[in-house]
Amino acid sequence: MTELNLTVGMPAPDFTLKSSPNAELLSLSSLRGKPVVLAFYPADWSGICGEQLSLYNEILPEFEHYGAQLLGISVDSHHCHKAYANSKNLGFPLLADFHPKAAVSQTYDSYNEETGMSLRNLFVIDGEGIIRWTYRTPPGMNPGAKGILDALEALSQGEEPQP
Repeated sequence: MTELNLTVGMPAPDFTLKSSPNAELLSLSSLRGKPVVLAFYPADWSGICGEQLSLYNEILPEFEHYGAQLLGISVDSHHCHKAYANSKNLGFPLLADFHPKAAVSQTYDSYNEETGMSLRNLFVIDGEGIIRWTYRTPPGMNPGAKGILDALEALSQGEEPQP
């Protein structure tokens, strides 16, 4: 497993992607002023991804408690995201890193050339747009939410999240 090139303390690269369910454009920079959680994941309709995203949806009030915006990102199209979000009744945007394929995933060291899918990487970005916590999940594992919530709690206390 390679290390992430984007590390804690670096500005998070801005991007604009289509979101579901209505395919509006969403830019990372438009969310300044509040924490943002980027959850890169391989694909809609896959088992582990479904478990991961369903968990995040279930605890969405905890993300909201910290004023954080959760964004799911994969290389699936916004049409696929719309169908998937509707089927799971997701309450957060899924962003389509579809065209140019994986441009954002590549920028965030979150793309697997061999599979053509995003890697399961997590980023917590503070309200100033600075990366404060990252986690690369080992293949085949659900990262859960504890690390994200611990990072958001630390930020809310004015502390640096622990790796």
